Amino acid sequence: MKIPFVDLKAQYLSIKQDIDKAIATVIDETCFINGHFVKEFERDFASLYGAKHVIGCANGTDALYILMKMMGVGQGHEVITVANSWISSSETISQTGARPVFVDVHPDYYSLDETQLEKKINKNTKGVIAVHLQGQACEIGVIKAICDKHGLFLIEDCAQSHFTEYKGKRAGLIGTAGSFSFYPGKNLGAYGDAGGIMTNDDALAERCRMFANHGALKKPDHRIEGINSRLDTIQAAILSAKLPNILRWTEQRIRNAALYDRYLADIPQLVTPKVRPETKHSYHLYVVRAQQRDELMSFLKDAGVETAIHYPVALPNLPAYKYLGHTPADFPVATRLQQEILSLPMYPELTEEGIAYVAGKIRAFYKR
Repeated sequence: MKIPFVDLKAQYLSIKQDIDKAIATVIDETCFINGHFVKEFERDFASLYGAKHVIGCANGTDALYILMKMMGVGQGHEVITVANSWISSSETISQTGARPVFVDVHPDYYSLDETQLEKKINKNTKGVIAVHLQGQACEIGVIKAICDKHGLFLIEDCAQSHFTEYKGKRAGLIGTAGSFSFYPGKNLGAYGDAGGIMTNDDALAERCRMFANHGALKKPDHRIEGINSRLDTIQAAILSAKLPNILRWTEQRIRNAALYDRYLADIPQLVTPKVRPETKHSYHLYVVRAQQRDELMSFLKDAGVETAIHYPVALPNLPAYKYLGHTPADFPVATRLQQEILSLPMYPELTEEGIAYVAGKIRAFYKR
């Protein structure tokens, strides 16, 4: 069998008529920048999610940058984030002129370790970016309480956690604001770069919308200097076509994760994902910890199973952050995980037969 890491073609074929119609309508109306397609997606995503405001932008990285700029982050500030994430979570801090400060990873849930957060806070700390990585919710209630205590903003990076829940509340609705990526492989993905900001703060929403559109809510009323970070109209139309399916796709991911749990349960060399109590994991990724990880990855590739590592180097261990003066020992959990984590194929259309095949090959590897 051939098991891709993600099968975007299968998803397209399942809703081909809706996708083709959405793209054709945008072209027919020659509405290529902003317009009603973008407004409709923003409205419908906000409504389904339970948010007051969604502001579309060019990508999830811009969403983080825009939020921090509009919350006054700049030179002399520090913003705290997690040591194990995609670089967007930290590079956007640097882009504002602030300094990224890293917190190590929780050993069971691979998200920001809330027990280590408070000791990283000082007089220069402006806020926290908590990343709901892999679809796993952070201990966001505790993180928010710490932020409130110290008067800090809290951004929830939801790039991998569409419709993840923490104690009955959806990720992105607990902190000051949430940032979303709609990169093609995400749980709700466009066919190119796309992102969004989510908040219930009216004033913040207006500032973000203005900054993302050259500092103007309408031409040519430029109240401030801004940037050009618009959600592409064709991508908005594609996202609107996909949106009615997202809750069903999320449940299919959860079903597939449960199948993986069952098929992999008797392999002692493998640690399957734990789910934080009172949360709903949306399984953007199904990440195991594996002995002989690199050898297993190669074995699976030869067997037709595509896997990935998210992420092979923890952020503070990257050359980009050498100037911070960290050593791998400063982040022992994140450093250990980068040697062990392996993301298995995960997408709604993945069949039980495919999951059984992947599990069988993993079992065969460890029985050699």
